[in-house]
Amino acid sequence: MIDRIDHFVLTVSDIDKICEFYSKVLGMVVVISGNGRKALEFGNQKIKLHKIGTEFELNALNPNLGTGDFCFITNIPLDRVINHIKSKGINIVSEPKERTGATGFIQSFHFRDPDGNIIEIANY
Repeated sequence: MIDRIDHFVLTVSDIDKICEFYSKVLGMVVVISGNGRKALEFGNQKIKLHKIGTEFELNALNPNLGTGDFCFITNIPLDRVINHIKSKGINIVSEPKERTGATGFIQSFHFRDPDGNIIEIANY
């Protein structure tokens, strides 16, 4: 029934700070919708951003900072990605190892964004 993810919403402490992090560290594109809301685009997907305490009527029951845990796939070799992440002053919290992805085995590592969300970067 479900084909793909269109977008998900991330509750954040500071929208501009998160936009800067995801654009500079992961190369996502900051976009502004007609109503002035900012989001992050990558491929055919989007992360919409809600500032904590100013969520919209239709939102998670208990929106909070640092509760996200998600995985992004890249074709760039992980050692190059890790070097890039470290060059931005970001600590790697788990070194690459084999894990299970959505469609098979992946090699992945983890780090955190400024709000404490855990980000996994992987290669199939």
